[in-house]
Amino acid sequence: MANSQKAAPAKKKQGFTGVRNAIWVIVICGIAGVCFFQYVLGNPSNFQGGDNANAPLPGNLLGTIYKGGIVVPVIITLLFTVIALSVERALALSTANGKGKLGKFVREVKAAVTAGDMAKAQQLCDKQQGVVGNVVTASLKAYAEMENTAGLKKEQKVAKIQQAHEEAVQLEMPTLQMNMPILATLVTLGTLTALFGTVVGMIKSFAALAAGGGGDSLELSTGISEALVNTASGILTSWVAVVSYNFYSNKIDKLTYALDEVGYTIAKTYEANHTEEA
Repeated sequence: MANSQKAAPAKKKQGFTGVRNAIWVIVICGIAGVCFFQYVLGNPSNFQGGDNANAPLPGNLLGTIYKGGIVVPVIITLLFTVIALSVERALALSTANGKGKLGKFVREVKAAVTAGDMAKAQQLCDKQQGVVGNVVTASLKAYAEMENTAGLKKEQKVAKIQQAHEEAVQLEMPTLQMNMPILATLVTLGTLTALFGTVVGMIKSFAALAAGGGGDSLELSTGISEALVNTASGILTSWVAVVSYNFYSNKIDKLTYALDEVGYTIAKTYEANHTEEA
């Protein structure tokens, strides 16, 4: 009972652990995307005659993107969502790492455990906090419990310490992986939406060619412009999404490897410091 009371405050000090209902992030980004499309890209000052129904001013990029059509706000929504979730993951993983540098913490904890100074190791965990501190604390508690447990062989006790570490890691993994599947999905959605917008633009171009012999050059150029704008916007969204996903996946892997390294050290230290028990 005492242990659970001590563990509760540590959880409260974790700080920001991520947005659990990402649907609201998508909704907010959707509203922002539509507003950006309508009031920034579609600002009359970007078009000839001060009317967004006309062609964009020569060299005006915002007006050109606006002419990409109805698919543009969808792609902008996806891009804003990628950016928002990237910031969310940055804040959440920063909290998970704790207050100190991960590499320094791992080195200091390993040194304390190897020296048999479990009190110092626990102090380092209390100072570090976050997911890292919680997982290592669980391993240290299992170490202490096994020292006071009779009737188990040394191999069984080592296995118990390893099990406690693995359970703590699995308990914290949802916090680390939260919203990563959405980022992975946005990589594909950006590409597919770009392809859809490109096809729509090309349909308009071929429709202009089919109309009246030589076709309407304005309609033709508008369709091609729409296709290219959607292609470029979708590729940009997918590019940002794939970079963000791989970057944070790498950070999660490094954090997990660091935790496994400490957990292995704690288990092996117990094994080295204790003789075979009946």
